[in-house]
Amino acid sequence: MLPIREPIVVWLLAAAFALSGCSGSKTGGDRPPDELVLAVGAEPEGGFDPTTGWGRYGSPLFQSTLLRRDARMNIENDLAADGYEVSADGTVWTVKLRKDALFSDGKPVTAADVKFTFETAAKSGSVIDLTLMKSVEAPDDYTVRFTLKEPQSTFVTLLITTGIVPKHAYGGDYAERPVGSGPYKLIQWNKGQQVIVEANPSYYGKKPYFRRLTFLFLGEDAAYAAAKAKKVDVAYIPAAFSKRKVDGMRLEAVRTVDNRGIAFPFVRSGGKTPEGYPVGNDATADPAVRKAINMAIDRKALVQGVLEGYGTPAYSVNDGLPWSNPGAAIPDGDVEGAKKLLEGAGWKDASGGGVLEKNGVKAQFPLVYPSGDVTRQSLALAVADMVKPLGIRIDVQGKSWDDIKKTMHASAVLMGWGSHDPLEMFHLYSSKYKGVDYYNTGFYGNPAVDAWMDKALRATREEDALDYWKKAQWDGTTGVSARGDAPWAWLVNIDHLYLVNDKLDIGRQYIHPHGHGWPVTDNIAEWKWN
Repeated sequence: MLPIREPIVVWLLAAAFALSGCSGSKTGGDRPPDELVLAVGAEPEGGFDPTTGWGRYGSPLFQSTLLRRDARMNIENDLAADGYEVSADGTVWTVKLRKDALFSDGKPVTAADVKFTFETAAKSGSVIDLTLMKSVEAPDDYTVRFTLKEPQSTFVTLLITTGIVPKHAYGGDYAERPVGSGPYKLIQWNKGQQVIVEANPSYYGKKPYFRRLTFLFLGEDAAYAAAKAKKVDVAYIPAAFSKRKVDGMRLEAVRTVDNRGIAFPFVRSGGKTPEGYPVGNDATADPAVRKAINMAIDRKALVQGVLEGYGTPAYSVNDGLPWSNPGAAIPDGDVEGAKKLLEGAGWKDASGGGVLEKNGVKAQFPLVYPSGDVTRQSLALAVADMVKPLGIRIDVQGKSWDDIKKTMHASAVLMGWGSHDPLEMFHLYSSKYKGVDYYNTGFYGNPAVDAWMDKALRATREEDALDYWKKAQWDGTTGVSARGDAPWAWLVNIDHLYLVNDKLDIGRQYIHPHGHGWPVTDNIAEWKWN
């Protein structure tokens, strides 16, 4: 654990509070009761423009979206008046807008703004992938019609995550001076230090209890020190600080799909990428090896030993989400069962050196992780220890991402994923994404899985799509889970930990995605003093 650098922390806090005019928390009793100070995440590098990605991992705060998910991950209306309609062929999506929504400058939110937002996002070349959108139209002020090049059920995620910007107030400086129809409006941004926001009086939804919020951009050490000094009401902290008691604060552990897992090379060695990087590994190409590792790993022990108890065992990329398949999980920590599986598949310790062999191939392979990531390093080493009794030797190696890119198709890689979009599952497992970016690094492919996922994408009803995604994980015969092809060994979901003022109620949190943005603020309008 890194030491808390007190002089730097004190200077940062002093500077931030001098700028904001705040001198303490409600715990200290010297700040108005309708104000909060938060240290809940990093400063967004690209600013607050939804058309380039702001708000994808939590509420866009200053903007509204057409739809949203509640704490149970059900889809509900936001700017939409009555959900959405999809044509019989799945290519035309129609959304009717509510008529009482205003931007923070008092002007109405119309279909023209929605059209402008999605067209701008499509042209931005950002992380928002709208390549499948053929057109977006505004036939009247409160009707939006999206036409897709082909059916895609996951388009609904873009309606949930893309904040709507005003056509009349969008310019080159929008990311720094956003105007929106969300619950708050930006008042002040001191880059590198803080953002101050105030409640939007024009907001059509539930009025926030808190009139003013100050977001401090502090590192983990500084955020903890600020909580200890009673200078913040909520602070995001690492598991290393979780056992330390802070007077007047409680620890909130929020469940997530911020997962860590091992992507195995799925094919035999010998191939190369267009860049000349090696593809395949003869040991992990054997399904018995991949399944035995999945069986032997004690995921609960990883949660306790590496995450200090703050996490959950992971069995898929989407545990607990509406499209997860609980039936795809396997009993784990079964070393004896894993040994029998390997023996039945023909793996033997022929040399007596403790490493199994089969047809001249040793059950030995590298597992790389990004150097500097202590959690991934600890998970990799723990897994290597857990499978060693099987006769499988894992060589753990920390590398830069540049070096990982060169070896990730021939080595196992300890990755981190987890989003509220089932399209992520398609990216990780579809044969169309073999070797594309950091997605299907192992070159996994299964025609049956591809067929289920294609059906999921082309479904026109959400309940049908969810069923197909579940069957892609395990349909009783095959799938992407450890019961099926086991192209991954999912390990843990990492809880997001917050120190919260004892008197503050932050409502029911939904399952948080991978660690980006400020997901804890997604339900900010529900926060209140107890």
